[in-house]
Amino acid sequence: MIAEEALVNELKNKETQTKAFEVLVNTYKERLYWHIRRIVLNHDDADDVLQNTFIKVYKSIEGFKGQSKLYSWMYRIATNESLTFLKQKSRKLGVTSAEMQEQLVENLQADVYFEGEEIQLKLQKALATLPEKQKLVFNMKYYQEMKYEEISDILETSVGGLKASYHLAVKKIETYLRAD
Repeated sequence: MIAEEALVNELKNKETQTKAFEVLVNTYKERLYWHIRRIVLNHDDADDVLQNTFIKVYKSIEGFKGQSKLYSWMYRIATNESLTFLKQKSRKLGVTSAEMQEQLVENLQADVYFEGEEIQLKLQKALATLPEKQKLVFNMKYYQEMKYEEISDILETSVGGLKASYHLAVKKIETYLRAD
């Protein structure tokens, strides 16, 4: 794996930009896809948001100051793109965010790309009941096994606040699964 600082320099250099961007996409596309997919739930939507994320990264790389890791910066963009996408989608459909989350979970059963068993579907239904931030923290910690420090960089929130959000999310999910 190419060193992050060298990759950023190559991305900012017009002569090496195309090749460097190809390396960037190949390195991060799968992790970013699954991060986005856990937010938007639908495969085609996740592909669209992933593409938008890489376009935004490409257009914004000049503004990347290196104050966080490149991948934290890209995860932040992917998270924001995902949340913006969901807000726009719910507005287009004329439903609340909560109603749309319910629809997305219901559609998971029909999604040919969803390989989850019944317990996974129940977990997705439980996640749909969580506030946005708790859901994000839970997904990053549980599915992506990120450290709180990494999540803190991405969401620009304190580690203490993240631990509290994760704890609350786990409690709510446990309660939901027991009641189901």
